[in-house]
Amino acid sequence: MTIALQGIGIASSCPIALGPAFIDVRGRASVSQMAITPAQVDAEIARFDLAVASARHALQRVCAQIPRNMPIKIAEFIDAHLLMLEDAALLDDVRRIVTEHLCNAEWALQLQRDVLVRVFDQMDDPYLRTRRDDIEHVVQSIQSFLQTDTQEPAVDRQDLNGCVVVAYDLTPANAILLHQRGAVAFVTESGGPMSHTAILIRSLGIPAVMGIHGVTRYLHPDELLIVDGETGTVLARTDERTLHYFRQRRQALGDRQQRLRELVSRPTRTRDGVAISLLANLELPEDVHAARINGAVGVGLYRTEFLYMNRADFPNEEEHLATYTAMIAGLDGIPITIRTLDLGVDKGCEAFAHCGSTARNPALGLRAIRLCLKEPDLFQPQLRAILRASALGPVRLMLPLVTHAHELDTVLALIAQVKQQLDHDGLNYDAAVPVGAMIEVPAAALSARAIARRMDFLSIGTNDLIQYTLAIDRLDDAVNYLFDPTHPAILRLIRMVIEAGQALHVPVSMCGEMAGDPRFTRLLLGLGLREFSMQPGALLDIKEIILAADVQELQRRTAQLFAHLDETDPRYLLDALNRA
Repeated sequence: MTIALQGIGIASSCPIALGPAFIDVRGRASVSQMAITPAQVDAEIARFDLAVASARHALQRVCAQIPRNMPIKIAEFIDAHLLMLEDAALLDDVRRIVTEHLCNAEWALQLQRDVLVRVFDQMDDPYLRTRRDDIEHVVQSIQSFLQTDTQEPAVDRQDLNGCVVVAYDLTPANAILLHQRGAVAFVTESGGPMSHTAILIRSLGIPAVMGIHGVTRYLHPDELLIVDGETGTVLARTDERTLHYFRQRRQALGDRQQRLRELVSRPTRTRDGVAISLLANLELPEDVHAARINGAVGVGLYRTEFLYMNRADFPNEEEHLATYTAMIAGLDGIPITIRTLDLGVDKGCEAFAHCGSTARNPALGLRAIRLCLKEPDLFQPQLRAILRASALGPVRLMLPLVTHAHELDTVLALIAQVKQQLDHDGLNYDAAVPVGAMIEVPAAALSARAIARRMDFLSIGTNDLIQYTLAIDRLDDAVNYLFDPTHPAILRLIRMVIEAGQALHVPVSMCGEMAGDPRFTRLLLGLGLREFSMQPGALLDIKEIILAADVQELQRRTAQLFAHLDETDPRYLLDALNRA
């Protein structure tokens, strides 16, 4: 009987793979507490230090094996783990726990791992929350060397040609080695779509399904698996008819990908000649390649929070500038929108400790632009760096979580002050760098006209707008079924923001998940949205819809949809709009 397992799909240029299962038995190590005597402390710490050195050496060996023609800077993932293997927040505290608690290094490492993981688990931002995976991977690597003297796992030396690797988890280093040994897909118990491993797997061009709890127990070695990275499905013990279907589907998807690739060079215009801008949301410098090959004409959202993580101080102006300079160089002339810091005092950067106590409700507390205005020593170095970067290429500056127009008056005054400082220091910048605001809360949407009068552009962040409007935590499994982009209130707020921009001739973009969801493309075109920003992998799917669209007809049908918004389930109205 067929077994169907569901997880989080990681699609690629070839989203379906078939192959025999290889069960990688590496996984979360079982750790027990063992007491040691004071006389054994030095030897235990030395054993821990040797395991750290072995883990570091193993990563350095992986770096030496990375092909030079890889499309992204994979070595940067490995470098991040190498830096963590020197992080005092991890290593010194493990040594301290061994000394104070008189316990074995494995147990001390596990205790410190739990402390660090809890910090990341409290974060609202899904991208930053998945950085806990890096902690897990580094700890797992050290634990493996604490518990065995093997320098290289046997699986990393095997020929895996055509196999689907099934594992508890995969580090970026594991994924590189297994792919080099012929793996055609990955299936894991843990991991998420924004982890470093997931980003790497996409760049390798192979599918994966992550987050299937217990998958290493359900599947058997060598049984034929079907991995569908598009739907997040893994099938085992299927009949010949099912195998034939998926082989045909794999061929059809490959043909579709080829057709989509042919759209890259075509101008993004609707059938009736309306020009649309398709931009990319980027998390890390290595995402630039994906944006370029999928035809993005700019970056509509570049998040900068990663610069603040896992450190006891704030990044200085030169660190900011070096990062932005690398991004601008990689984009080769297409514009980038840099969002200023969107973190709060509860978000895991030790340097925030002095900014205030942890909020009872972090989503409503001191975060984003509120924190930046309260802490100018935090904000000004980033503003200076963004302005200096604007001398190197087209840059826009975007402010997150704006709730009141008066906040913008304060920020604009601060930007003017920073410009005066740069003039005094003789540093170049674009005096006309555009400044925009993210519309993420109902108050901002309802005040869109007042905000638009002060800004050069607006960008609708639908993820938070939906969350705040509907009073739900989209990361809470108990209520996230209520996260509904088609709720009448959401659609009206989006229309209100777009109309405010049109009335004042201020460009409006959308950088939330709705912008990259094909279900909403026609609706957003009908509402007047002309700038979409999304994950790079969604660009060509959205472009295909836009090229076939007739905006005048969509505007007429969208007006009809709004006329019946309170009488009929909006999802049915949306389906009708997409079918017609």
